[in-house]
Amino acid sequence: MNNKKSILNGLGGMCLLLVAVLFLSSAKKDDGVMTKENGMYVVNTTTLGKNVVGYVGTTPLKIYIQKDKIVKVEALKNQETPKYNAMIKRKLLPKWEGMKVKDAEKQPVDAVTGATITSDAVKKNVQLGLEYYKKNK
Repeated sequence: MNNKKSILNGLGGMCLLLVAVLFLSSAKKDDGVMTKENGMYVVNTTTLGKNVVGYVGTTPLKIYIQKDKIVKVEALKNQETPKYNAMIKRKLLPKWEGMKVKDAEKQPVDAVTGATITSDAVKKNVQLGLEYYKKNK
């Protein structure tokens, strides 16, 4: 009788282990970089661009992509000078709107005069975000 109980307990444990392995192996990588919202992929460059520094600090973005086209690029909280940050939001970020991802990767986008260092950091973050999107969509 004890042998039967031991065998049943062992089988039950093995079944739980098998279920856990199957669940973990089917789970998608969730690193918080790319999510899906309202049918769009949203790439957050906070961790991708943690070493990309503008004039004062990092310049994280959210890049919204639908059907391989950039819907919008949104600046996230950063430490850049408000005056230059406003220029970036108004003059630089809209330049990617409506571009196909493959075109946006190749096409140079002019920096905002007076905010060149921040512009370069933003452009690098867009590039990192688009590369991530292509590899993980």
